[in-house]
Amino acid sequence: MTRTRRLAAALAIVAAVALAGSGCTVIPVTGPLTVQETGSGDPLSKPFQRMIAIPPRPTWGPDETIRGLQAAMAAYADDPSILAKYLTPEARAAWNPSGPVAVIEDEYEIVPSTPRDDAAQAQTFTLKGRWVAKIEEDDSYTPTAGVSPRTFQLVKAEGGGYRVSGLEDGLLLTNADVTRAYRATNLYYLTGKTQDRLVVDRVRLRLKPTQTYAQTILERLLKSPSHALKGAVTTSFPPGTKIESIRSDERVVINLSGPLSLSAEDTLSAQIRYSLNKNEIAKGRVIEIQVDGEPYTVDRPSADDHWLDDTSDTAYYVSKGAVHYMGQDGPAGAVPGAAGEQRTGYSGFAVSRDGALIAARTSTGISVAGLTQEGRWQEVIQGTRLTPPTWHRDGSLWTYDSQNGVLLRYDPITGRGPDRVAAPKLSGLDVTKLRIARDGVRVAVMTGENTVHIGALTGGSAGTMLGAFQVLTTTEVGNKITSVAWEDDEHVLVLAEGKAGQTLNEINVGDGEVVGVPLKDPLESVTALGGRVLAEAMTDQGAKIEELDQDRQTWTVKIESDAGSPLFPLG
Repeated sequence: MTRTRRLAAALAIVAAVALAGSGCTVIPVTGPLTVQETGSGDPLSKPFQRMIAIPPRPTWGPDETIRGLQAAMAAYADDPSILAKYLTPEARAAWNPSGPVAVIEDEYEIVPSTPRDDAAQAQTFTLKGRWVAKIEEDDSYTPTAGVSPRTFQLVKAEGGGYRVSGLEDGLLLTNADVTRAYRATNLYYLTGKTQDRLVVDRVRLRLKPTQTYAQTILERLLKSPSHALKGAVTTSFPPGTKIESIRSDERVVINLSGPLSLSAEDTLSAQIRYSLNKNEIAKGRVIEIQVDGEPYTVDRPSADDHWLDDTSDTAYYVSKGAVHYMGQDGPAGAVPGAAGEQRTGYSGFAVSRDGALIAARTSTGISVAGLTQEGRWQEVIQGTRLTPPTWHRDGSLWTYDSQNGVLLRYDPITGRGPDRVAAPKLSGLDVTKLRIARDGVRVAVMTGENTVHIGALTGGSAGTMLGAFQVLTTTEVGNKITSVAWEDDEHVLVLAEGKAGQTLNEINVGDGEVVGVPLKDPLESVTALGGRVLAEAMTDQGAKIEELDQDRQTWTVKIESDAGSPLFPLG
């Protein structure tokens, strides 16, 4: 059946339902009426269901009217005319749909804000639902909690039924509305200074019946990143770039227009490739990019894949104060130099991107050693209340001095530092952990024992600054977070414990999506890279190193005894 015939059939069903009985029947308890929309057969699109909103009926009471209005909000982006029919002329002139989209749970209730009076001309009602999230105007998705009450003023309409004479600005959608019409989408931008790596920006994009998902993705990619990465990343697309057309057969052909530079071929094609392929669009096919119909560059599936995972994947662990290599199936020997010698007083180990340097915290500061036979520990940052060290992909070493409330950076190559880095949002907070992501942009910051924030390193004319903070997760009072580690550029692993036991959650830093990881034994710490997750487990036989299996459900012991603090480079 074609799209036009499906739509006509659905409208016929709506009309038939409306004529069949009372107003309550046109809003089924299973949810608003939908119709399968375009995209199901297009390799550059995704199938989705489009809401068909229904105008208010003379037989409807306040409850049905408000529910019908909410359904019209879900359909507003495709057809704004239906929502207008629910409003009085004054309300239409005053209401503004812009601003964050409030997302609530599917089940909600509508209660009178004042005692019900059927004789009254104007009445106020409150829609009460559990708040799920908000979708900002930059398409970022932020989980929220609590009750999100919305008030509606209703007046009786001529000929029966009600109209809304007053409502708050912005759209109110249910979680089902968002699941149906939006898609979690990864966009890829470039690191701000070096532009040698891609940084993922996760947003929620609304699918459109008039264009493919591929076009929706690329048109959003031409815009600025979300506020979480503002000032921290750049793009290869200059202002004025437009998507003229996208077509697909054996290859995907994208025709652009605008002042595109020939020197941006590699970075531009990388942004397009990852933004399409990571969202399961055009995967495995050649992508041909044109400018004004003329060949610009061709991106092949076998193209160099250095844009994301370019860090050493060697795993390490600590035994009796000595750092050891770890193979796929167990111990592989101590590292060379002083770091491989047994000693006490060193903790919070961190390995640089290329595996050439290791850092650790002592009672007097942060020390660094080369992983060579000649490598010796050297204190490079002094302080008695420093967070465990963390490496940046550019080779610099970072820590937070809680005693003086300053973020510090040391450059082992030049021996410069430690220099102070502006981090105004951390002022006055009890910073206990600091972990820079492998993309060199995002930073996980733990404050106290209960809260993990995500920030970003920006590099404007005034120098590097750590900002753009938002809370990623927090625990209840009495519980505490014991370990935080970057799993990849999108996810952080957070280990927490309380009276009910331990939890290990994988949290998407872009939209807060949480996936729990089952545990076998009590864990002390976790680390991850390239799909591998390692943990220090405490068993009856002592500390062991365990690895999470590929099924993400079970753990396998890799080192039986005297092994702890597993770590990978960076993260």
